[in-house]
Amino acid sequence: MPNSDGDHIWYELLTTDPDAASDFYTHVVGWKVRGSGQPGMDYRLWSAPDGPDVGGLMKTPAGSAMPPIWLGYVGVSDVDAKAAEVKRRGGAIHMPPTDIPNVGRLAMVADPQGVIFYVMRGASDQASTAFKPTAEGHCAWNELVTSDQDAALDFYTKLFGWEKGDAMPMPGMGDYRFINHGDGMMGAVMNRPHAGQRPMWNYYFRVGDIDATVERVQARGGKITFGPMEVPGGDWVINGIDPQGASFGLVGSKA
Repeated sequence: MPNSDGDHIWYELLTTDPDAASDFYTHVVGWKVRGSGQPGMDYRLWSAPDGPDVGGLMKTPAGSAMPPIWLGYVGVSDVDAKAAEVKRRGGAIHMPPTDIPNVGRLAMVADPQGVIFYVMRGASDQASTAFKPTAEGHCAWNELVTSDQDAALDFYTKLFGWEKGDAMPMPGMGDYRFINHGDGMMGAVMNRPHAGQRPMWNYYFRVGDIDATVERVQARGGKITFGPMEVPGGDWVINGIDPQGASFGLVGSKA
């Protein structure tokens, strides 16, 4: 695993209907989807237009109360130690460290505000480019929407060595605090807009023209919940909900 500790290395959709979700995202984002070949399970791989695999897709396990959701994987060198640290810092372990043959070792954990993510030590020697902000089909931004911004920042900066960056005031909602890691910004942390909002990681995948993307989302049964809105740097973002109920973010340009 040549990625540095704290890098986002994979993104995964858990959904109630993998076939319908495959149809939606291949048309909206431009991904290709194929089976992973993992014996005994229907795990599918998303590949970006430029070729690399950027994420996965699987059906929500039977009996799980988890709603359809996008989850991120953060690379670490020692999954067992990092999972134990998550718990020591007030988080929880939902799936203990587990080996997946030819894939790596991983654990599903949650931060103190209940936001679920994975920590993983990949088996491959090839660097992940799942997070590649300028490339279409790759994740361009990792945004944490939380019930306690200060506590979340304290947790993640200590856990992964992420650094607090500049802050952009949002009227009535506090600051939008950027997160730095490695050579630059990898995302941000914000307080949830209202008490009914479930704390979550929101991942923005890069597309081409944002207006054409909005049309594809709506044509395929998705719902736009926010945007398009211009953000610093000239990009435009939208938030949406796919037909199975998973929240997603997309970032693109104006023609």
